Amino acid sequence: MATTARPSPTAPTTGPAASQRRGRPAKRKNDGVAGYVFLSPWLLGLLAITAIPMLMSLYLSFTNYDVLSDWESMKWVGLDNYRTMFTEDPSFWHAVRVTLVFALVATPLKLAAALGVAMLLNRSFKAAGLFRGLFYLPSLLGGSVALAIVWVNMFNRDGAFNSFLGWFGIEGKAWVNDPDFALGTLILLAVWQFGAPMVIFLAGLKQVPVELYEAASVDGASPWRKFLSITLPMLSPVIFFNLVLETINGFQGFTSAFVLSNGTGGPVDSTLMYTLHLYIKGWNEYQMGYASAMAWVFLLAIGLVTAVVFRTGKFWVHYSDGED
Repeated sequence: MATTARPSPTAPTTGPAASQRRGRPAKRKNDGVAGYVFLSPWLLGLLAITAIPMLMSLYLSFTNYDVLSDWESMKWVGLDNYRTMFTEDPSFWHAVRVTLVFALVATPLKLAAALGVAMLLNRSFKAAGLFRGLFYLPSLLGGSVALAIVWVNMFNRDGAFNSFLGWFGIEGKAWVNDPDFALGTLILLAVWQFGAPMVIFLAGLKQVPVELYEAASVDGASPWRKFLSITLPMLSPVIFFNLVLETINGFQGFTSAFVLSNGTGGPVDSTLMYTLHLYIKGWNEYQMGYASAMAWVFLLAIGLVTAVVFRTGKFWVHYSDGED
């Protein structure tokens, strides 16, 4: 007995549904093209400003390129730049020490100041928004040359800081010209610009449940106990975020050291930051190959420090869902 084939009820071959299904691949393809078109400015910027210069820098780090010569006279020297950096350049290790002191002192002080001011501003009072804006204002200026010039003038012998000390009968000095205090003035400048982490801390404090503090008050907890047992654990993800950002920024200090020392790292190399030493080698001494090698060592060092911070974060960072 002959049977007639019936079309599948779930797979219509004609009608509006079939036409709609046939049009989906073309629509998805058009959406993909449109997405790449909108991303094209970012992709072009990534290639032209970041990726290609980084690859060129990596190549130059193995050459003796000096900026002034043409590409034909450039020679491949292999690992000589890296060997010279670690074994024959005493200023390299001095710059490493200065940068470590700057980053390891300025970063915790800056975060402590930011957290302290954020806790003071985390209250309802008149002109709270005004005070928050005023404290954030120095961070808007960032690492500007004008701000560094003002800071240097403040700590000169005839600057505002010595005038303030004079009110108490204390004789000042030219702080920026003293090798023992020049780096300290740069650290103070970095700490003073605590506005950005302060705003982040303030946002984190707004998320801490008030009920926790109320319960602690009922149990007779002191303000210091509340800070240690409630505020710090609840803010640990925010502290971690600020710590990573400010550590990287601390190692990248350049503008203030350049302005204070007129690009020399003085007095007596007391402000010779790593980035400033890199700049001197590349643009003052025209050793661009050597400077490129320094840049890649710097990149690896910051990556290592960041990895250590992330690795240790699991021991003290606590999230609200109970996972570390």
